[in-house]
Amino acid sequence: MATTRSYEDACGMAHALNLVGERWAMHVLRELMLGPKRYSDLQADLPGISTNMLRDRLRELEGAGLLRRRKLDPPAASWVYELTPYGADLEPVITVLGRWGARHPGHRPDLPISVASFVLSLRTNADPAKLAGVDVVTAVEIGGEAFTAVVRDGQFRIDRGTSPEATASIAGPPEALAGAVYGGVAPADLGLKTTGDIAPFLGVFSLPAKAF
Repeated sequence: MATTRSYEDACGMAHALNLVGERWAMHVLRELMLGPKRYSDLQADLPGISTNMLRDRLRELEGAGLLRRRKLDPPAASWVYELTPYGADLEPVITVLGRWGARHPGHRPDLPISVASFVLSLRTNADPAKLAGVDVVTAVEIGGEAFTAVVRDGQFRIDRGTSPEATASIAGPPEALAGAVYGGVAPADLGLKTTGDIAPFLGVFSLPAKAF
């Protein structure tokens, strides 16, 4: 169990909150969804978390079997944190919760967003109605990290790395990319670097309508 506190409730949801309901727990898990990170990387990607809080959350989540710490092979030889398969199973929970939260009128898309959070938002907000008939491969550099986005056969995926299939590219910090993807702002006005026809990529996403 992540903490010593418990809801003392047999409901699976209650037990899930025993595991991940502490402040910053879901943020830490979100940041590891794209792969292992060093402690310093997590600190940088979660600027609002204190050192003690991050240490406690990592220890609790490791104790709950949601993540593990391991040493990379030489020459890196760094210690990293990574999700266990059980922890990785939370990705659809995080994406559905993110889309639900975006429906609230108080949601502020202008606030800072991490690389991992932005990538997960793209996976969440690719609109099936807009994906139909689009076939495009786009190189997306987010905060200096390389990804390839593929729209094909009515499906969207984005993964780490580059691909020779890419016919367009867009690069910049995640906040600026979010403005182009979700705010409809021209990439040039946000200082984003582009090549090729970026419009097909930008046109397949939509935020959910507000709930009230």
